[in-house]
Amino acid sequence: MKKVAVPVTKGLLSEYFGQCNHYELFLIDNGLVRSEEIEIPPGQDVADLLEWAENTGVTDIIVHRIDKNIIKLFPPQRINIFVGIPIATPKNLIEDYIKGNLKSNQQIISEITD
Repeated sequence: MKKVAVPVTKGLLSEYFGQCNHYELFLIDNGLVRSEEIEIPPGQDVADLLEWAENTGVTDIIVHRIDKNIIKLFPPQRINIFVGIPIATPKNLIEDYIKGNLKSNQQIISEITD
């Protein structure tokens, strides 16, 4: 079972992780969305977001852009991050995730890590 978080602004994937109105969480089991909920984390601080993701049981996060200092914090927590994902609706992104079509953009990853 996977729990996928999508940061959302104005109904679309937020341009920057941590700078969004809310997160849409999708519980996925056997290729099906079992539940969907909206969460507003307690703060925008990196430590707060990491703690929120851990406590909420998030396994994967879909982002367009993310600060390089933030991205380093998630792998030790076993939270996968898809980076450089084109901005789209959360439902379309989850469909791509389920189909295995969601791939990180290597150019954006290079920009972040350089």
